[in-house]
This record gives sequence, structure tokens and C-alpha cells, in this order.
Amino acid sequence: MAYEFTQLLEGMAREKSPGPSATFSVFHALHALELIAQKPIGRNMLAQNLKIGEGAVRTMTSRLKEANLITTSKAGCALTKRGLGVLNEYRQVIKKTAFGKSELTNAECSWAILIKKHGRKLKSGMEQRDAAVIQGATNATTMIYKRQHLAIPSISNDVVRDFPKAAQQIVRSFKLEEDDVVVIVGANNSETAEYGALAAAWTLLSND
Repeated sequence: MAYEFTQLLEGMAREKSPGPSATFSVFHALHALELIAQKPIGRNMLAQNLKIGEGAVRTMTSRLKEANLITTSKAGCALTKRGLGVLNEYRQVIKKTAFGKSELTNAECSWAILIKKHGRKLKSGMEQRDAAVIQGATNATTMIYKRQHLAIPSISNDVVRDFPKAAQQIVRSFKLEEDDVVVIVGANNSETAEYGALAAAWTLLSND
């Protein structure tokens, strides 16, 4: 199944601009939509929240507007009906939450991300780890929920038994169903862990 949100955001991030390159990623654009959904927000505040330059934010919001995902006014950026639909599509597939510390990461900050019904695309978990590390994360552990058990490929066939604290965090945070994938990502700060988690999830969604 091809998702509209992956196709739109990947296209925006790849598109070249005239003049110096304004750097933003798929994950900045996605996080921008999440922030805009909370309340109208100006470009300066977006730049501060996303920790990217104002030039990158101008390019990004221009592309979001061209795609009819947001409107802009003196009050700031707001989601359109299409923008809300795209964000809702994403939220049907992806859930994420901050974990603080986790026994699976041994990092200062951890984020967990749930990718619904994508176990068929999971291999060894190395692809998710590598994607998270590229974003600056220190590590990532990928799990699959099969036959009412959480398992880590090649490491544990029963996370509840082998990593009880982590399992408790996961079960408390997510309603797991058959073929769901969970990735726990650790980093030195919460922002990097969150972007690493999104990058890990994206490996299962891209070109779906």
C-alpha cells in the first residue's frame, strides 16, 4: 500500500530550490505538520521548534502550501482539510512516545515508535538501526509482535521474559496487534531520539 503522506513529504524534501540549498528533511516536514495541527504557528516559532534555519523553514512552508497542506496568514500556518487528512493517515500507521531511559538503549533519552501491521517488511532490524544512527541516534532495537509475543530478531523470542522493564513500557504505551513493529531508539537528547525513531519507521513505510 502506497501512503500519500510518504509520497508527498519525500517529494518535497527531494525537490531542488534555486540558489543555496535550504536543508530540511522529511522528518522536519512531518514534525511541522504535527506542530501546526496543535495551533497556528509562525515561521519563526517553527524554526525554533524544528531547530533549522529560517531559510529552510520558508522553503518547507512554501512547499507545504503549494501541496495544499497548509495555509498561511498573519496568525501563522494552519492545516488545510487535505493537510489534516494526510496527518490522520500518518497517525493511523504510526504512534510514538518518549520513554526517557530504557533498558534496551542505555541512553539518556529514548523514543518508542509503533508501525502498525508492517511486520512483513521487517528483516533483521539492522536497516532500522542504521537509519536511526544516521540521524544521530546511538542505537535502536526493533521488535515484532507475533502470536501475542514481542520478539527481537536474532536476539530474543520473548521480550517480556528477557527485558521485562522495556516490555512493560511498551505494553503500557501501545495497543499491540498481530504483525505490529516497535522500534526503541536511544540518543543523547530527546529530539535526536525522536527523529531517529521516525527514520527507523520510515524504512518500513518508504516504497510500500
